[in-house]
Amino acid sequence: MEAADEERPLLHLQDGVPEYASDGSIDINKQPALKRNTGNWRACYMILGVEFCECVAFFAIAKNLVTYLTTVLHESKVAAARNVSAWIGASFLTPLIGAFLADTYLGRYWTIIVSLPVCTVGMLVLTVSASVPTSYYRAGVHRAVVYLGLYLAALGSAGIKPCASAFGEDQFDSADPTELAKKGSFFNWYYLLISLGSLLSGTMLVWLQDNVGWGVSFAVPTVLLVLALAVFVGGSRVYRFRELRVSPFISLSQVVVAAVRHWHVELPDDNSLLYELATSSAETESTYRIQHTNQFRFLDRAAIVLPPSDKKLAACCTVTQVEELKILLRMFPIWASFVIFYAVAGQMSSTLIEQGMVMDNRVGPFTIPPASLSIFGVFSVLIWVPIYEKVLVPLARRYTGEEKGFSRTQRLGIGFALSMLTMVYSAMLEMKRLATAQSSSPADHNVPMQMSILWQAPSYVLHGASEVFAGIGMTEFFYDQAPYAMKSLCAALAQLAIASGSYFNTLVFDVVAVAMTRGGAPGWIPDNLNEGHLDYFFWMMAALSVLNLAQFVHYSMGCREKPTS
Repeated sequence: MEAADEERPLLHLQDGVPEYASDGSIDINKQPALKRNTGNWRACYMILGVEFCECVAFFAIAKNLVTYLTTVLHESKVAAARNVSAWIGASFLTPLIGAFLADTYLGRYWTIIVSLPVCTVGMLVLTVSASVPTSYYRAGVHRAVVYLGLYLAALGSAGIKPCASAFGEDQFDSADPTELAKKGSFFNWYYLLISLGSLLSGTMLVWLQDNVGWGVSFAVPTVLLVLALAVFVGGSRVYRFRELRVSPFISLSQVVVAAVRHWHVELPDDNSLLYELATSSAETESTYRIQHTNQFRFLDRAAIVLPPSDKKLAACCTVTQVEELKILLRMFPIWASFVIFYAVAGQMSSTLIEQGMVMDNRVGPFTIPPASLSIFGVFSVLIWVPIYEKVLVPLARRYTGEEKGFSRTQRLGIGFALSMLTMVYSAMLEMKRLATAQSSSPADHNVPMQMSILWQAPSYVLHGASEVFAGIGMTEFFYDQAPYAMKSLCAALAQLAIASGSYFNTLVFDVVAVAMTRGGAPGWIPDNLNEGHLDYFFWMMAALSVLNLAQFVHYSMGCREKPTS
């Protein structure tokens, strides 16, 4: 049967379109995928639906979690901000596990299938914990149930965040120019749905949390996840699948092990003596090669060909495998720059909301929940994307000569600068807010005056602009610079940067809490912010952003980008 499939000629439809996908895709029955019955947009609608529902669930928690922890679980402001950062970090750390499972054992489809129920159970636990009166729980049990639901939801996102976009990409025949052109539209819709999920959670669900109940707000994404699972499984016959190849995780490990084993072997002067596969195969993946470079030359020992008599050391890696690891090492300084960037981004869901809780949130006849101010960030992204594409890129192209207007490092640098300005503005706003609160008149009976919460809007707008330059730029950078066989791994590494930023926040909150509350001092972020100095914290984050920008500029000046293929 397998021989027959190999000898089967490529059939064509009446209009001349190949009957089977040309890139080796298979269907759910492991047969060659029919182009007219599988893949393309008919499959992407269901995949995009899964990503949208997961985003709604994630943002339903993240947007207002700090409020839930302080008002329902009665945690201190420092502890709540720290725990929010830790949970967001976990949500973006687990995708590395999902990427490993997808690339090594399960494949993207089954990884999503396994992850969706886990995420749904996590949301169900949160819904129940928020719906049952706290008087029904013993001491500490309520808090334990809440955190169980939170981290089950984070674990469930492990297989969805890294696999949904990649599985959607699999639905388009890379050897068909017509379908290849549609792939770009898929990513546009992918990012649009993420923004819409954020907008829905920041408005309707946050309003439900503040005015109806937390249980109802968590029940909505729970129902959406159940529907997403049913629809996704129901469309199984429509999807195209890629057969598993050697996992990039295993390939990288092989290089490290081989380099260590060959540590005492002398490197040859002629690099052509290093091992590389012949280019006789017709498959694209097999003919993919990376030219040798002299940087990190100690890793070249992994590709040294030794006599077969030396059985312990004879096994070696290809030059391409070694160069893939070198590329990842070159990307590390850029990756590290995003730790501070996403530490600043973490303030949008923690300290800025706590700041908004002590400001006047009445706007005319409306009362705006502090977490809903994040919609300014969403609108900022939606507005800045067309401005960037239609105005800034053509304008910059005249001066830089770059086809994309800005080089990748220029785009990232602008994003880092805008992120720094976000913290500068927030610090200045907090200084003004504290001065206003401390200038209460006798007629107010010593009730602190409050500034309008709308003064926070520029912080979110600046952050949204920084996301357009650095956030989206990061996705483009990691995708373009990643080795051919490691696109999924680098996508997971990009999300690992978000997790690292969140955990860095957790560490900073702990250090600030310990260092600034000695001798009975209220600290920078006390429960009553009018007695603290949240502005000092924002100035500290601005200073870290300046240092981060400086090291990024220093590195990028000597960085040679991989040309876009």
